[in-house]
Amino acid sequence: MPVLTRERHDVPSTAAVPARVRLESIDLLRGVVMILMTLDHTRDFFGTGASPTNPATATVALFFTRWVTHLCAPSFFLLTGAGAYLARHRRTTKELSWWLFTRGVWLIVLELTVVRCLGYQFNFDYRVTMLVILWALGWAMITLAALVHLPTPAIAAFGVVLIASHNLFDSVTAASFGAFAPIWNILHATGVIVSTPRYVVFVAYPIVPWIGVTAAGYALGQVFSWTPERRQGFLLRLGATLTLAFVILRLTNFYGDPIPWTSQESGLRTVLSFLNTTKYPPSLLYLLMTLGPAVLILWMVDKGTPRLLKPALVFGRVPLFYFLLHLPLIHLFALIVCYFRYGDVHWMFESARLEQFPMVRPPGWGYSLPVVYVVWVAVVLTLYPLCQWFGRLKRRRSDFWLSYL
Repeated sequence: MPVLTRERHDVPSTAAVPARVRLESIDLLRGVVMILMTLDHTRDFFGTGASPTNPATATVALFFTRWVTHLCAPSFFLLTGAGAYLARHRRTTKELSWWLFTRGVWLIVLELTVVRCLGYQFNFDYRVTMLVILWALGWAMITLAALVHLPTPAIAAFGVVLIASHNLFDSVTAASFGAFAPIWNILHATGVIVSTPRYVVFVAYPIVPWIGVTAAGYALGQVFSWTPERRQGFLLRLGATLTLAFVILRLTNFYGDPIPWTSQESGLRTVLSFLNTTKYPPSLLYLLMTLGPAVLILWMVDKGTPRLLKPALVFGRVPLFYFLLHLPLIHLFALIVCYFRYGDVHWMFESARLEQFPMVRPPGWGYSLPVVYVVWVAVVLTLYPLCQWFGRLKRRRSDFWLSYL
């Protein structure tokens, strides 16, 4: 099987590996992280509200329930970049750039409308708006729309530099920029960018490190044009290197995360502190900790999809469709439970304060982890036939709008 040895930016590239083989491992990882993401959001709506990331107070089960879902966001951005590279075989560079730009704008619109109003809040008052993953993913795609005109090695270097160096600016505060403070929040530091008596807008996903992950993912996409032996060897080495780099750099407590790990009252809780890296914004150590295992999963499933994981492909082939449905469904389940427990549901339609997000909790609201897991499974099973239907629709038809879902 020939190896792709050069690329051209004026014509669509051809792939040495058939699309079906190339994409199945990507779809599988994407499907797995969609399922894990649902667990995290179910915990947001049904959990007790206890902090899952405090190594001194969180139960081990709660900590790892949250920790395993850290795989989700970095994988989304990495695979978005890889998918953009793989789309080169059916689009010119100009067409790919335009598609990335328009899709990025579309994701931002969805974040501010469907996700905000029908997912998290169940209202249209815009009192509290949280800019989260689709917001950052949209800007990452818009940036990638410009980057795809560059050679792939330059895009790779750009992504790696952003990932590795953005923590150098952790000491810079938004307040130091005066009137331009919101721009720094959007780029690098979480924070409020609009605050009035009526409206609050909070950036939870600063875009700079996420743009870096997307650019690195674009460069990674080229390995799926290689022979299986070469591709699998590279994925194994890359995944192991990233994981080892996390362990070594984290041990030093020198660089890569604004919160150092500390010795706790027990060895187990010290391990929790070691693993408790910063997601908002994603630190270098957080990205090494998550991208290493993500790449290793790609390596493990490259030879074929394990039978047990085949259902995840259904979700991985229609990720945006799944994403847009899962939040309203979780919220709807919470509304139903609220009605039967309290005889009232007004809390479910109110805008939560930032410290309450994503929902206003009724008095005494919150359930144990086993209940959270049951609701999580119910959400996934409910969405399975809908995603299966939509996946078949996308395979049967080629309407342009389907590529935006």
